[in-house]
Amino acid sequence: MSSKVNEVLIKAKAAKAASSILSNLSTKEKNKAISIASKNINKYADKIIQINKQDIKKAKKNNINDSFIDRMFLDKRRIGQISKSLIDVVQLDDPIGIMEDVKIRPNGMQVGKRRVPLGVIGAIFESRPNVAVEIASLCLKSGNAVVMRSGSDAHASAQILTEIFIDSVQKAGVPEECIGFIDTKERQAVNEMLKLSDYIDLVIPRGGSGLINLVKSKSRIPVVAGGIGVCHTYVDQDVDIELAKNIVVNAKTRRPSVCNTLDTVLIHSKVANDFLNLLKNEFQKFQVTMHVDKKVEKILNLDKKDSLIIPVKNSDYNKEWLSLDCSVKIVDSIEEAIEHINSIGSAHSESIATSSYIAAQKFQNEVDASSIFVNVSTGFADGGEYGLGNEFGISTQKLHARGPMGLKELTSYKWIILGNGQVRD
Repeated sequence: MSSKVNEVLIKAKAAKAASSILSNLSTKEKNKAISIASKNINKYADKIIQINKQDIKKAKKNNINDSFIDRMFLDKRRIGQISKSLIDVVQLDDPIGIMEDVKIRPNGMQVGKRRVPLGVIGAIFESRPNVAVEIASLCLKSGNAVVMRSGSDAHASAQILTEIFIDSVQKAGVPEECIGFIDTKERQAVNEMLKLSDYIDLVIPRGGSGLINLVKSKSRIPVVAGGIGVCHTYVDQDVDIELAKNIVVNAKTRRPSVCNTLDTVLIHSKVANDFLNLLKNEFQKFQVTMHVDKKVEKILNLDKKDSLIIPVKNSDYNKEWLSLDCSVKIVDSIEEAIEHINSIGSAHSESIATSSYIAAQKFQNEVDASSIFVNVSTGFADGGEYGLGNEFGISTQKLHARGPMGLKELTSYKWIILGNGQVRD
């Protein structure tokens, strides 16, 4: 094992030791640390931007595509958003120590569950440097230590943000070892991290399918995976066409590089003529390429000279585009739409545009996804928009958490039983 890779073990051990201290900090102490970090991130904005420019320059030199560069990019507005997100976390209720499901048993015992931290979180993420701060703040507030490994593309940006956070934590009297950032870019570091079940309690990968599949296949530690978005919007036969157009366009164009972006729009055949012509005009304003089935081709009288409308391939329906591309398909029923979503989707975020209460209920009940939207853009699939402050990621599985992971999802519980001398027969 190289000295650089051995860094993973050293920081995991230190985080484990610090976690016992962190778990007993008061809410006031944790909030103080996060508040200082918020101020310091704004204070050092120029330095952060300077380092980020270097990451962007390297990414362009390595021919990284525009959607990933957008994820990496930081300016004063985005840094301001990072700073504000920390204050949002400060204002959230602290889940640690909360008693739940308290009941008195027939023998007089009081039984209940008390919220506790998970311990040490292993976080592996790609591209977006702001994620480092989101993860650090949520872990700190929920009483968890964390060991983080950033992707190589935005490594320097994530590192400077984390260093500012760690320095702020230290100034607040919180042990700096509670946040470990893996300096090495060696890929072997990830493999070593995934072996450390004695020190790390849960691993959460945040990135593309390659990273997530690697972590799931190699980890000796429990994994909460997700974040891959193959997201749909179904336009029902009973629908306000203008409303449907607005949520579809927003879901596709607001920020194409993120996981909650619309990938496929399914349109009921009874409204296809009216909706498609409206959608085509709007999509062309944003330079969205429509990958269309034969029914759509017929309605739009596909002109081979129109580079923004091209025939769809079957494999396109499985794609998380992360770009200004969108698959478009006509269906003859809500049942067909639901079947398509459940067989093709990634269980991330699915939306229906409808005026029918019955259709809305059917979609909610039968679509298998972590977030179901009714007449709302999938762009709202975000922990901040759900009132969770920051999010650690979006889980598309069903154990231990599902959907955006906030503070409560980073906790477990212990049973607390109080009595006055009860003994069991």
